Amino acid sequence: MKVVTERVKRYRDKLRERGLRPVQIWVPDTRRPGFATECRRQSELLKMDAHEKEMHDFLEQAADREGWEA
Repeated sequence: MKVVTERVKRYRDKLRERGLRPVQIWVPDTRRPGFATECRRQSELLKMDAHEKEMHDFLEQAADREGWEA
């Protein structure tokens, strides 16, 4: 196990020498039971929200889709 630890340390040291730093990001676990149900619940809450519609319309107008395939 020490060999793997040393190899990882060398790799990370090289990245740091290049000016990079590690960042840990926590994201929702999409595999968790109930995730899809909670997504639907939150979507339903926004379905008739005037502010959400306004933002959606703005994003649709602002979107630059030139050169994108549908």
